[in-house]
Amino acid sequence: MSTMTHIREDLKALHAGAAQRLAHESEERRTELLVRIERWWPDVHDALTALYSPEQVALLEPRLLEIALEANLRRRAPLRRLDRERELRPDWFQSETMLGYAAYADRFAGDLDGVAERIDYLSELGVTYLHLMPLLQPRPGQDDGGYAVADYRQVRPDLGDMADLAELATDLRSAGISLVLDLVLNHVAAEHEWARRARAGEEKYRDYFYIYPDRTQPDAFEETLTDVFPDTAPGSFTWVEGTGWVWTTFNTYQWDLNWSNPEVFTEFADLVLYLANQGVEVLRLDAIAFTWKRLGTTCQNLPQVHALTQALRALARIAAPALAFKAEAIVGPHDLPAYLGRGERWGKVSDIAYHNALMVHTWSMLASRDVRLAAHALESLPATPSTTAWVTYLRCHDDIGWAIDDEVAAEVGIDAHAHRVFLADYYAGRFHGSQARGVDFQRDEATGEARTCGMAASLLGLEAAQEEDAAHPRGEDEPSAVDDVEGRIFLAHALILGWGGIPVIWQGDELAMTNDPDALLEHPEDTRWIHRPVMDWDLAQERHDVETPSGRAYRNVLHLVRTRKHLPQLHASCPAAIGEVVDPGVLPVVHRHPVGAMVGLYNVTDDFRPYPAGELAAEGIYGGVDRISGEKVHVEGDGMIWLAPYQAMWIAGM
Repeated sequence: MSTMTHIREDLKALHAGAAQRLAHESEERRTELLVRIERWWPDVHDALTALYSPEQVALLEPRLLEIALEANLRRRAPLRRLDRERELRPDWFQSETMLGYAAYADRFAGDLDGVAERIDYLSELGVTYLHLMPLLQPRPGQDDGGYAVADYRQVRPDLGDMADLAELATDLRSAGISLVLDLVLNHVAAEHEWARRARAGEEKYRDYFYIYPDRTQPDAFEETLTDVFPDTAPGSFTWVEGTGWVWTTFNTYQWDLNWSNPEVFTEFADLVLYLANQGVEVLRLDAIAFTWKRLGTTCQNLPQVHALTQALRALARIAAPALAFKAEAIVGPHDLPAYLGRGERWGKVSDIAYHNALMVHTWSMLASRDVRLAAHALESLPATPSTTAWVTYLRCHDDIGWAIDDEVAAEVGIDAHAHRVFLADYYAGRFHGSQARGVDFQRDEATGEARTCGMAASLLGLEAAQEEDAAHPRGEDEPSAVDDVEGRIFLAHALILGWGGIPVIWQGDELAMTNDPDALLEHPEDTRWIHRPVMDWDLAQERHDVETPSGRAYRNVLHLVRTRKHLPQLHASCPAAIGEVVDPGVLPVVHRHPVGAMVGLYNVTDDFRPYPAGELAAEGIYGGVDRISGEKVHVEGDGMIWLAPYQAMWIAGM
């Protein structure tokens, strides 16, 4: 074939084998797959050589190619059409029209059929990306919120089955909504078939895990490891009677996988494509930072993590190009960009990653009423590939870990430890003047540091404000305590919706739902359940009643969602840059686009703050329009734009 002349010498045999395997397919199908192999197999090969020996790679590649071809040949016609659409428009997930929503299927709507019945609600909000939290078959009993998976090919029986999932994916796709699911990479449940067979003594499956006969190797590793859950799961190894010491980073019932074994890679390549063929459009790669182990390191963020992601992604581009990868990497700010690609892996790993730094610093600004630390931290992040997207969010199903970098904080004269303690205290309501109703998670009594749980509205003080207004009503011309909280809720959503990328709303925040009052009784061992409430559909029925906090929150979020759809500056390929911080209470965010710049201004304080109109002139949008209010920007005689308390502005040209 003529294309063979463009293929590296060491890959010609694979390409020829693929051509032979596809000999009985239509010319169109055969050509399509061979062109994809030519384009993407070098990425597979280069990544595998960073993970395995030449002998292992030589054995592995034909197997992986067969898996990819078989998966594509089993792919249904509607999904193959979607593949072509996504190849023609590879920036689909970067669009300013994207809006994510995340929920537990059972807590949102009962089961998968119930989720399908709520598609109209999601569509009204503008959702184009639905992340359903872990729904694959977990172990019985404690399951780490579904992240202890016992079977990747089965759905939790109370939610439905795999056929129901595929049908839901089809219904969502018809409504313009992409289905996002979790794929746990670092570990499986102790009840998973691989772990059961390892316990039974099958050597093949023992090699899927890190199992040691005594404490020699575990002790050597633990010299440089840190505990993820020090209160509930101290240590990184568990003694399993009749088996040995098993690596268990997260919980005793979650066995870490040995990705240095090519058999594990092969298993997951098949799983990735199996889920893609059910109609899943984005896979959230859970706990990806922990997947590779090396003695003498923290066993987090190692270079091999990005190589294995590159190889899986390139295989998916051959078999199921509609599939995108999202890295669940809640790591330090300087480790984070590598999950979207750095150096030789630039743009070759995950397509999407969580902007954990933006989330943390949004809460930090709202607590401190000061943007300077956030501005310095956000502007110091390395650039990311223009083909990728951040997920921006206020909170998630997990706790908020106060990832304030020590060095970055010191550069602006802040003690990072003291600030982390302040944030934990502020959002738990311990700091004087705080209205927050958050709850500690994994508090370290020795240092005072803690992670924080809570619904967005509760962290921003809605319950306390309602109690204050009931006890001490303010005058008619004076904003109520609830008004102040609604301003903070609005500003916080404006920040995540105005950053670019994929903003994700977590179930109930669009309605200003508050903490689940029964969660700590039902889950006393895990405070994270206070922000995983059952969806209040009675409240949702009243979402258009603007006399209520929920109605006003919903109206505001809906307005922001609809406004951002007309702002090409919020396409993820257009990076957000921090502008000149003139007033410590106002965060300026600049998006420079060929159609003209957009400047987002965010007043994180409860009083009026200025911003120089001259800064807009420098961006070519002096006299522009605030797209949120729809009004031309007013400049006072002092040359300043004055922002009201908690006001957000998205300023672009006329």
